[in-house]
Amino acid sequence: MRTPSPDAFFWFRRDLRLEDNAALYTALSRHQQVQPVFIFDSGILSKLQDRDDARVTFIWRQLQSIDVKLRKLGSTLWVWYGDPVTFWTARAREYPSIQVYAGQDFEPGYPLERDNRVQEILKAFGGALHLVPDHVLVPPGEILQPNGQPYTVYTPFSKQWLSRITVERLKEFPSEQLLDHIAKGPARFQIPHLKDIGFTESAIEVSAPEVTDQTLKDYHKNRNFPALVGGTSRLSVHLRFGTISVRQLARRARSLSETFLKELGWREFFMHVLYHFPHTVERAFRSEYDRIAWRNDPEEFERWCLGLTGFPLVDAGMRELNTTGFMHNRVRMVVASFLTKDLLIDWRWGESYFARRLLDFELASNVGNWQWAAGTGCDAAPYFRIFNPTLQMEKFDPLGEYVRRWVPEWGTKDYPAPMVDHEAAKKRALEAYQKARRGE
Repeated sequence: MRTPSPDAFFWFRRDLRLEDNAALYTALSRHQQVQPVFIFDSGILSKLQDRDDARVTFIWRQLQSIDVKLRKLGSTLWVWYGDPVTFWTARAREYPSIQVYAGQDFEPGYPLERDNRVQEILKAFGGALHLVPDHVLVPPGEILQPNGQPYTVYTPFSKQWLSRITVERLKEFPSEQLLDHIAKGPARFQIPHLKDIGFTESAIEVSAPEVTDQTLKDYHKNRNFPALVGGTSRLSVHLRFGTISVRQLARRARSLSETFLKELGWREFFMHVLYHFPHTVERAFRSEYDRIAWRNDPEEFERWCLGLTGFPLVDAGMRELNTTGFMHNRVRMVVASFLTKDLLIDWRWGESYFARRLLDFELASNVGNWQWAAGTGCDAAPYFRIFNPTLQMEKFDPLGEYVRRWVPEWGTKDYPAPMVDHEAAKKRALEAYQKARRGE
């Protein structure tokens, strides 16, 4: 018996799950034979510096998990390596009036250009690309000030955002109940081995996409202490790649932790800012700070990267990042402040390094948080916010448990002396920022 041809395609991207997937649900509810597809984008992968990039391994393993579930239903996942435009051009020629569904990506630059190009090609063959918001609760462009301008300060944005987080907004899209509409038959494009796309398997393990009710209930009082196991959710990588539904997480947070829910709001605030101000990827939100006379000492930057600054909390954070692909959020603020303020090194250097190392790297959050820490972003008057790394350790790691975990030589002759005097460096930074503000 001949296997029926797909009458639609679903393109996995930032939503690597079969459950509560808005775009997948839309496809399955409209069509009887939906073929799921994932594309390892060669253009994106070629820019990654490390051949054992843990994010690629994470995606690869998740695809295998999805494929196992689909095979139990007599279906398969098609996985292709190359240029998405090339792939969809070939499918458009093969399947008349092709209908493709995918989660909507709001990042400026390549993602929007890619989707526009694919849409043009499918349309030329009588088909269409249907983009459905899934990884955000409130899509960029939906929240504006009364004058029609975007919000650039978190607090008023947050009030508007929270008012929209309703039961209807958080409703489930039960895609897992419609999996009988996944196309049956063998895979035309098998999952390639990592070596076939130029990578090796990473040794970094990613925690499961699970968080207890107790962690959420205690989040407001535990989230700033990096030594606490279970003090934070560790779900950021799963939100980034959509291995967990943001709606599901928000439904739980809504009843258990307003603080955690507001952290989801920060994530979306930065997405909205980047959407409206795409120049912030490369330039300061406030143009006067593009005039800062950064010192940009490459040797000092290298010591920061390696966790050899002589400031224990900074070094612990950088070593945690280099070893695990994760860094506690409080520590992220401290290491970013140290780089930009104490060392006067351009925030873009730090943003680029985090982009290389972070499992949960997401452009909007990374750029937004780095500009926040550097004092160049959309905040009321932030340039004088300079974290004292010693006081931060005394407050948030008072027993040195977190530091000892990552800097075992701390307190011995093998540990380096502080590479700068914090008070002198703070004075130097304030002068540099003030000169930039004055246009000197």
